[in-house]
Amino acid sequence: MSLYDKYRPKSLDEIMGNEGLVKDLAVFVEGRRPCPSAILFTGPSGCGKTTLAKILAASLGCAPAELRELNSADDRGIDGIRQLIKEIQYKPLWGKTKVWILDEAHKLTNDAQNALLKALESPPDYVYFILCTTDPQQLLKTVLTRCSQFQVESLSLQDTKLLLRKISRAEGVHLEPEAMVNIAKLADGSARQAISMLEIVLTREGDAQKGALANFAENEAQTKELCQALLKTESWSRVSEILQGLKDEPERTRRAVLGYMERVLLNPNSKTTAETAAMIMSHFTEPFFNSGKPGLTLACYEVISGV
Repeated sequence: MSLYDKYRPKSLDEIMGNEGLVKDLAVFVEGRRPCPSAILFTGPSGCGKTTLAKILAASLGCAPAELRELNSADDRGIDGIRQLIKEIQYKPLWGKTKVWILDEAHKLTNDAQNALLKALESPPDYVYFILCTTDPQQLLKTVLTRCSQFQVESLSLQDTKLLLRKISRAEGVHLEPEAMVNIAKLADGSARQAISMLEIVLTREGDAQKGALANFAENEAQTKELCQALLKTESWSRVSEILQGLKDEPERTRRAVLGYMERVLLNPNSKTTAETAAMIMSHFTEPFFNSGKPGLTLACYEVISGV
């Protein structure tokens, strides 16, 4: 079992960060107020949207066998939603409720979203829908208005360090303070990414730990080089050369590009490059979980070629 699965929160008490959101959800979890039948969690990848969805589903009395997870990036079409609509007609056999988690919900086609509207409008009282997305703007307004929306924020640097310290202690492995700080910075607010890097580091000791961190730092430098090349719209041969040497995980690279371009946009002295940065961000809004390195390469090519 990976460290991410091993230490994935099972209750709201175990959630780090997002204190305001946790308080809001506790009202539903503790039964102080009825839970809406349709909830939308928005936020960057790796921030815990699906984890919160599973915690909420369990608190609603949904048995594991009746928790349905639909990855909209894989099953985007109307057929999957039609099957969902058929299934909600049947009452739960084991728990009190049935819960559907629609991950990457913005990937659903417009036809699929329109079909989903029928289920969202008046579901049976034992059915709940939890939609998760990194890009709520891609959802139809009619879908958005039928959901109670909650924004999930990335972890702060301090919370990321606390998480890393907690896991390393639980594993009985010493993590150098410098290593912890470096991992926390490189994770850029993603708990999933922080734990993934930690898992690599904890398998090593002493100089080997430093070597792993050096590799992470090298990846960061390569990603920064890619961002600068995209911003300057350098030749495709130059960008492809950087991509060929890039060893970092594509989804983490995507987040890094978005973060870099956001800083350019927010810099009041970057008026000449702001438009380019915004254009680049528009090509990097979709996660690369399924497309991987080819998806990253295509996004870069579209930026350079002006597609």
